[in-house]
Amino acid sequence: MNKINTPPKIYTVSELNREAALALGEHFLMIWVEGEISNLSAPSSGHLYFSLKDAGAQVRCALFKNQQRGLRCKPANGMQVLLRAEVSLYEPRGDYQLIVERMEAAGDGVLRRAFDALRLKLSEEGLFDASRKKPLPRLPQAIGIITSATGAAIRDILSVLKRRFPAIPVIVYPAAVQGANAKFEVAQAIQSANRHGACDILILARGGGSLEDLQAFNEEIVARAIAASGIPIISGIGHETDVTIADFAADLRAATPTAAAEHATPDQQQWLHGFMQLEKRLEQVLQRKLIRTRQSLDWLDKRLAQQHPGQRLRRNAERLEALQRRLIQSMLKKQQHQKHRLAAQSARLAQFNPAIRILSQQQRQHYLSQRLERAMQHQLEQSRLRLANTGQTLHAVSPLATLQRGYALVTEVENGNLVRSVQQLAVGDRIQTRVADGQFVSEIVEL
Repeated sequence: MNKINTPPKIYTVSELNREAALALGEHFLMIWVEGEISNLSAPSSGHLYFSLKDAGAQVRCALFKNQQRGLRCKPANGMQVLLRAEVSLYEPRGDYQLIVERMEAAGDGVLRRAFDALRLKLSEEGLFDASRKKPLPRLPQAIGIITSATGAAIRDILSVLKRRFPAIPVIVYPAAVQGANAKFEVAQAIQSANRHGACDILILARGGGSLEDLQAFNEEIVARAIAASGIPIISGIGHETDVTIADFAADLRAATPTAAAEHATPDQQQWLHGFMQLEKRLEQVLQRKLIRTRQSLDWLDKRLAQQHPGQRLRRNAERLEALQRRLIQSMLKKQQHQKHRLAAQSARLAQFNPAIRILSQQQRQHYLSQRLERAMQHQLEQSRLRLANTGQTLHAVSPLATLQRGYALVTEVENGNLVRSVQQLAVGDRIQTRVADGQFVSEIVEL
């Protein structure tokens, strides 16, 4: 069998560069590369172009404008950096280059990897779980601040606390926030605040800086001290873009130290406004209650006036007068009736005029007249006696009768209240005493 020679595949330059670009992209994906920046160029487009080199080689790099917002360092020639980049090939020229997604100072790279490893470890332990977060007090009794006693952060925090709610006491637990011993001092300050129990919220803060400057707040000892704290902790470390392990462990993460101070305190003006609203509502409730009480008092005053002995005496006196008038009218009516009857009898007598019968009838008439007069006098006397007895009974229940028996009515001069007990009086009070024939005023000198 004759061997058929397969002709070799002939690439165009474009095809070759395209295949090379695909091979690089599939093999390397996203990689980390460390080196020194050189030949840095910043055209008007806003993109950055430079070479990354070491002692033996160099590679071209491109950092596009939209990737520069999260940079933690400003690129410069001679800077040692750690790049996270995609390996690419610029096909029109066949240039091999790195498309940079992230840039850090070379020293920060080690710290960043340690940061990621510790964050993953503590997260898997559940140290950052939301269920562990403690609620912040609505109105703290005292605020503790853990930071450098000489840094700008403490001045900013105190300024905000003074502006928002100056009445809340502040306790400062000074601690180094940078350096080899900083992590131990911060952890000890947290433990010390918990032992003292003088505050019910803590602010852990420092100003901005590089990843290395913030390293104390990326240490495991600090994260575990925060998680073990019985006092809620607000972290306000660095600038808004800075994130530390302490932020994940804290009960609340604030973007800056001043923001942490704002989270820790209520707004005094809002509280004052709330108090004013409550005061207004309380005044309205009290006003309505006062109106109802006054109405009830007026009603009771009217009822008391109706039950007053003077009112009852007047009503009984009026009734007595009415009975007396009815009695007199009844007696006069009866007398008139008797007179009419007498006249009728006289007329009948006049019709029968025998002398003896006349005399007898005259005598009988005289006798009957006397009986009638005596009966009328007797009945009138009985009515007078009943009237007198009724008056005496009425007089017996009158306070004035009580005074006639030697008793007295004592009232307070100031308000007219009847004195029923010495508990109502005090030395120096003036009282009015009413007896049967007058009244006099006294002053209490001894009880």
